[in-house]
Amino acid sequence: MTSSFIHPALILLIGALILPFIRGPLRKPYLFLVPLLAMAAVVSNTALSGVHGVYQFMDWQLEFGRVDRLSTIFALIMGLMAIIGTLYGLHVDNAKEHIAAWFYVAGSLGTIYSGDYLSLFLFWEMMAFASTFLIWFRRDKGSLAAGYRYLIIHTIGGIILLAGIMLRYQAVGDIAFDLMDVAHPELYTWLIMIGFGLNAAIVPLHSWLPDAYSEASFNGSVFMCAFTTKTAVYTLARGFAGFDILVVLGVIMALYGVIYAVMENDIRKLLAWSIVSQVGYMVAGVGIGTELAINGASAHAVAHILYKGLLFMGTGSVLYMTGKSKFTELGGLYKKMPATMFFTIIGCLSISAAPFFAAFVSKSMIISAGFESHLNWAAWLLMFGATGTFMYNGLKLPYFLFFGKNNCSEETWEKAGDPTWNMQMAMTAGAALCIIVGSAPGLLYSLLPYPVNYHPYDGYHIAETLQILGFAALAFFFLKKYLVPEDKICLDMDWFYRRGGRLFLWIAKHPIQWFDTAWGEAYRVVGLGPLMTISRFWSWFDWHGIDGVVDGIARCVRAIGGRVRVLQSGQIQYTIYFTATFAAVVLISYILFQLA
Repeated sequence: MTSSFIHPALILLIGALILPFIRGPLRKPYLFLVPLLAMAAVVSNTALSGVHGVYQFMDWQLEFGRVDRLSTIFALIMGLMAIIGTLYGLHVDNAKEHIAAWFYVAGSLGTIYSGDYLSLFLFWEMMAFASTFLIWFRRDKGSLAAGYRYLIIHTIGGIILLAGIMLRYQAVGDIAFDLMDVAHPELYTWLIMIGFGLNAAIVPLHSWLPDAYSEASFNGSVFMCAFTTKTAVYTLARGFAGFDILVVLGVIMALYGVIYAVMENDIRKLLAWSIVSQVGYMVAGVGIGTELAINGASAHAVAHILYKGLLFMGTGSVLYMTGKSKFTELGGLYKKMPATMFFTIIGCLSISAAPFFAAFVSKSMIISAGFESHLNWAAWLLMFGATGTFMYNGLKLPYFLFFGKNNCSEETWEKAGDPTWNMQMAMTAGAALCIIVGSAPGLLYSLLPYPVNYHPYDGYHIAETLQILGFAALAFFFLKKYLVPEDKICLDMDWFYRRGGRLFLWIAKHPIQWFDTAWGEAYRVVGLGPLMTISRFWSWFDWHGIDGVVDGIARCVRAIGGRVRVLQSGQIQYTIYFTATFAAVVLISYILFQLA
């Protein structure tokens, strides 16, 4: 235990509990101060190494503060995003929404610093429940239903994770959260991986993400896009580095998300599908498992949080100002929201891995690790996915949102405009960081888990990237008429969840309810009737039989006692009389018995 370790999650939790009592002009400074203090704690912890915050609970050793380079880089970006996200929603007057956001961030930071599965599970579930409220706080019918679906899915994932933890404890006898023997996986290995993978939105366990993130509040989605999936990537990197199946799953995610993002009409759901695709690169990097791949996955997590947060802030601004989030209800907004357009385009260039923008370094590290590990098929498919990313995020999103046909109603057009100063300040910070990370990779390299010897800014890599972007732009130009957004539903894996839920409800309401009703009626006729008859008989027997005998004996004893009571009169002559009489009767009876 080192006293200098300060857990940032504790600061956020205490700050959240105090927040309702901070009112008036002190509210906004306080909102900004708490995540700043949490970030300061993260920064101070970077000077430490090893395990801190160790507590003995029953037979288990809980480790709340494992500090190393892997946990540090994730904690730093989470703390930074907490500041940006809080700044973005600074004008929101609902204290409950800020409390939920801080509990959510605290769950993420707690998971990152956990050195054992028990404390990890505690913070893991805190993330799930706190983030649900960020969906519900949008306060419409769609967000209410999406929140319930989100909570059910994550509860199921938590149960699977807990089952894996229990089986592992039974098998190995400890709860330490370390790298597993992925070369010889057991049942608990798969269960824990599935529990982590569900939060990472691994296909086919991904449908909760586009469903929920597109229904969250405008500032809630900024938090949600940063924490759940990237915390899951951290846990996979910590426990499953080099697990081959993750390469396959990561590549599927990268391509699957591209397909659905290209077809999507809702601007925030498009970004949600983009998360599935981009997290696929990180999952594939974890599956490759080399130092370069883990560095690439960690770097891409940092870049992704920055550019995806910026993109959700841009689209959230559109939703906040216009109340709309579909391409078919928007368009031509460059005239009304020029600052929002500028920041959104920076985010689009960053996710597209354009030179000097955030993902240019991180995405290429993962692809290069694939080639170095002789996984050429994976590397080529990830490069193909990068082409699709530029098409749907670098071109489709800004073109149809800001430059395409104006589909705005008169009311929507009148309401459109750049958002409040704090929202623009948050977007400015996110855009600046996207450019800094992409232009000065040395700063990012200094934080990565392993030493870095990678030079992205060489002629070959820049030429390759420009060719990919040029090909994608050319394809978009020729296919633009086929990419025009349409207000339609794109069926996905959630179709099975929804149909499965309806089937379960139908079975519960009809066959099961019918059987329960029939069984109840049969029990009433066949079982309850005879039972009541037997009960009435035993009641009669108890009253007339048992009680009659007992009461009769009692009455006889009482009568005899009344007769015999004269013996206790206290007069000696009566006592002698009755004694002599009794003795005579006994003597006569004995003589008669002998004569017989």
